[in-house]
Amino acid sequence: MGRKALLLPMHRWSQLFIPTLREAPADAEVASHKLLLRAGYVRQLGAGIYSFLFLGNRSINKIVAIVREEMNRIGQEFLLPTLHPRELWEESGRWTVMGENMFRLKDRKGADLCLGMTHEEVMTSIARNELRSYKQLPQIWYQIQTKFRDEPRPKSGLLRVRQFIMKDSYSFDIDDAGLDLSYNKHDVAYRRIFTRCGLQFVAVDADSGSMGGSQSQEFMVYTDAGEDLIASSSSGYAANLEKATSQLAPVEDLAPISDNPEEVHTPGQRTIEEVGAFLNLAPVHQIKTMAYMAELPAADHAKLGKLRPVVVFLRGDHSLNEAKLLAIAGGELRPMVAEELEATFKAPAGYLGPIGLEAAPHPKKPGTLVILDKALEGRTNLIAGANKEEYHLRNVTPMRDFKPTLVADVRNIIEGERDPIGGQPLRLGKAVEIGHIFKLGRKYTQSMGASVLNRDGKEVTPIMGSYGIGIERILTAAIETSAAANQGASYALHPAIAPFQAVVTITNVGDAALLAAGEQIAADLESAGVDVLLDDRDERAGVKFKDADLVGIPYRINIGRGVAEGKVEFLDRLHNLAEDVPLDEITARVSSQITSTLHNSLSAAGL
Repeated sequence: MGRKALLLPMHRWSQLFIPTLREAPADAEVASHKLLLRAGYVRQLGAGIYSFLFLGNRSINKIVAIVREEMNRIGQEFLLPTLHPRELWEESGRWTVMGENMFRLKDRKGADLCLGMTHEEVMTSIARNELRSYKQLPQIWYQIQTKFRDEPRPKSGLLRVRQFIMKDSYSFDIDDAGLDLSYNKHDVAYRRIFTRCGLQFVAVDADSGSMGGSQSQEFMVYTDAGEDLIASSSSGYAANLEKATSQLAPVEDLAPISDNPEEVHTPGQRTIEEVGAFLNLAPVHQIKTMAYMAELPAADHAKLGKLRPVVVFLRGDHSLNEAKLLAIAGGELRPMVAEELEATFKAPAGYLGPIGLEAAPHPKKPGTLVILDKALEGRTNLIAGANKEEYHLRNVTPMRDFKPTLVADVRNIIEGERDPIGGQPLRLGKAVEIGHIFKLGRKYTQSMGASVLNRDGKEVTPIMGSYGIGIERILTAAIETSAAANQGASYALHPAIAPFQAVVTITNVGDAALLAAGEQIAADLESAGVDVLLDDRDERAGVKFKDADLVGIPYRINIGRGVAEGKVEFLDRLHNLAEDVPLDEITARVSSQITSTLHNSLSAAGL
């Protein structure tokens, strides 16, 4: 509940700016976008740019307060500039890497600047100028601040925007063991934050992307509005699609026809489906060939060349996960064109296969990088392209008939496959990322020249972690999950983050008895520490009820005809419960319900 110290003037709906809408704008796509607009939380200023109005700002401030309280347990709050000089980002190498995602500008003297999309460089510049000894470590510094990203396709309301609020924190430690501790502190803090905000979330192993580093973990909320795919199971296993692995059910291989691959004429049969139908074989018995060119970074040109052929062999019914492949290939990927296919395979598309393909002996050696997906490891007597037009091969056995550069997991998992730790079925679904923690390593401290003296007086490079939370994403994820349970018509926020915890709705302000009862109950609730809104508008009861549901307030007290009998109606919208409560008990009933809900969240968060 709220603080009891200083009671401010009561919040009366009739005096507030809450511009609710009966219908959502036509361009609003996902539930949270529609409801945030309809509830008067936000208004759009431009593509991916939103203003937070009264109710939206109250919820955001409550989320920020929870984040700040938990982060203060482990770190120190800073406030850093949004405007950054080009030179700082060039030191880390990210001025170029970030490309068009970064907002760039010039000052009146022609100097290049950018708007901060993250603050690794700024924090590292402070560390290199101020930290001198291991005695000053560890350090955890955080801020809650506006960030900017020139998002090419802003959409889904607050989920994909160009200006957003982020809690970003950074740790500096003397060694890997210290980084492990800082990383684990953030893991615990994040779980507390999201639990206190009433979110059901999963923590998944993730790909570090452009951030770099040895390990990262995303905190995700399942929702159809999400753009990420994650896999999880009742065993506790969770990973995003770029990292997810699974146990495959055993496959009975085809009986051998001979000890060697054998050509079979397949005129006009190019795809897995066509070849399978022609030979009466399932995709599980076929090898799928995927061919790419990798554009390698300049540092590899002398050794491996600018462009490198990359060939992947998958089981016929599996699909390639390009993020997994990208981590191995070491460069940006694009499909081979016809001339490149001919040069690599000496064959046209549709009949490509592994036999006769010359593979690089090692990923760091020149030549074609050939990758066999782990699902094909140990398989025998498969069907593959013959590298000859209108022919395929049967009886192909990996490692006997061809040797790849390496064997690796590069496929997408399929829903229902067994997880790798407990063997339980995997659930695959869309999700929204609400937080991400990274073990950055020494990428930034090394490139920017940060160092400290260790216990032996030797100069060493500190190791870093980076940790982010999307403040608006907590709000949108909460609305999405609640709206899904209410068929998208309305939502109810957890009392810790709702703009108000309770609304007292006077069904007829023209009735002096109802008006007096509503005023008294609202005052009593406020005195008890409840964050309460009094709906004293001269509107029809139905309009008020719809508005109260629309703005996401979890508890509602209806002041109506039951007052004559000494009763009011209490609605718990989090649990879809309604009951009549005596007037002299309603304050205690509402206070108790809010206290219980908040206490349960704190207990679940380990507090």
